[in-house]
Amino acid sequence: MLGTIVNTGTIALGAVVGSCVKKGIKPQYQDSLFQAMGFAATALGINAVVSHMPDSNYPVLFIVSLAIGSLLGAVLDIDSRFQKLVGRFTTSGLGQGLSSAVLLYCIGTLSILGPVMSALKGDNTYLFTNATLDFVTSMVFASTYGIGMIFAAPILFCWQGLIYVVAYYGAASFITDDLMCELSIVGGVLIAASGISILKLKDCKTLNMLPALLVPIVFFVLKTVIGF
Repeated sequence: MLGTIVNTGTIALGAVVGSCVKKGIKPQYQDSLFQAMGFAATALGINAVVSHMPDSNYPVLFIVSLAIGSLLGAVLDIDSRFQKLVGRFTTSGLGQGLSSAVLLYCIGTLSILGPVMSALKGDNTYLFTNATLDFVTSMVFASTYGIGMIFAAPILFCWQGLIYVVAYYGAASFITDDLMCELSIVGGVLIAASGISILKLKDCKTLNMLPALLVPIVFFVLKTVIGF
């Protein structure tokens, strides 16, 4: 768990540093940071989709995942509930920032494979690399949205901690290359959608799409159990 603890710590530290920098940034420069984060998230999302799509053995699965997941998220109204919850404690905008940051931190090869390697081989290289990237990202997010971005740290800890426990207790064989490929594609779409929302081109309500990440997992569980 050392790698996950370090990764969590760098996000928290980045949020503190970024929020301190924010106090000296003029409003017009803050708008430039918003725009930069929007383009960066969109580019990272598109890159994840393009990079993993050729390796997919189930080219329709991500479409089905997005359709079912988005429908379920809309029924549960996850986005509105989250925005209202965050709005009780801080100014508007933090909810969008948190949802974007959580997706960037949690949905990626390093963030998913890192805890698996740590659990099975005691190798924290992936997580330490991820921590470095997340530190920079956290500073930028916090310089835009404020100290509230620190709440992304415990979310990452729970996410990577869950993966670590699952891998450590014998389910690592379930986390296959195919599953990670499909999760990366769906996650890439969600990250790109988040970037579009930050750019205010369209309110994609990215949080309503989060259940889409569960569909590939359910699919591979059924595939393993039923053997189709």
